[in-house]
Amino acid sequence: QVEFVESGGGLVQAGGSLRLSCAVSGRTFSNYAMGWFRQAPGKEREFVATISQSGGSTYYADSVKGRFTIFRENAKNTVYLQMNSVKPEDTAVYYCAAGRYAVRGTTRQAYDSWGQGTQVTVSS
Repeated sequence: QVEFVESGGGLVQAGGSLRLSCAVSGRTFSNYAMGWFRQAPGKEREFVATISQSGGSTYYADSVKGRFTIFRENAKNTVYLQMNSVKPEDTAVYYCAAGRYAVRGTTRQAYDSWGQGTQVTVSS
């Protein structure tokens, strides 16, 4: 049974920084590409960033490119999302996801397991 423990969400002022963490247990973490998605109230869940199994390849949504960084530590079974220069429009629940066969996965269908989500609120 795979388990996700997401942490790091909270309230931050516009222009500030936040780091989200997602620890995964119950599977061989290094076999899975990982992604971050977000869902704002009344909106569809949208792709934010993805990272390959080794961490050597990353891909970002245009809306966060240059501000957010996804990285992973396979020895700790953890993926991170470093969020810098945050904006009020970044306010959402952020979800991490694991996909065994995801390659630059930008759709929800590329991932087979999801975390419970962590709330990020950016004040103006």
